[in-house]
Amino acid sequence: MRHHLATLVMTVLVLALLGVAAGFAWSGLAPSSLYVLTDVGPQLADPESQSLIDADGWFAVVTGGFGLVCGVAAYVVARRRPVAVLLGLAGGGLLAGYIAFLVGSSAKGTVQAAGPGGVTGTASLGLTARGVLFVWPVLATAIFWAVEFVVTYRHRD
Repeated sequence: MRHHLATLVMTVLVLALLGVAAGFAWSGLAPSSLYVLTDVGPQLADPESQSLIDADGWFAVVTGGFGLVCGVAAYVVARRRPVAVLLGLAGGGLLAGYIAFLVGSSAKGTVQAAGPGGVTGTASLGLTARGVLFVWPVLATAIFWAVEFVVTYRHRD
């Protein structure tokens, strides 16, 4: 039991550390939204901008890529304790996605210039579709089971 718990905790910790890297990658890849700071508060400089949707998409791509790699790596490394690793992938993936969101959302946001419409600046990244936080754990566990199915398919005959 102790070995299974250690495997679960180690998986969660490794994924949490990878969440920091994913947050910086998301921050680097996602476009910034340009805002004008007015008396009412920050307003999108271009209301037709797709940058908010792009940020969600890039978050899904980055965390999905990390999830796929983690799922395959977890299967290769921990074949003796698949249940503990799978639980670690699910819980650690949720934690890693949340950490990536926190890190990535705090890595951007500067005032660029003052203009006639107000002070212009880029806001920190945010997610408008909170469901993308589930991309990492869902893909990590799905790829883990897909690899398990492919590897053990011949043994089922």
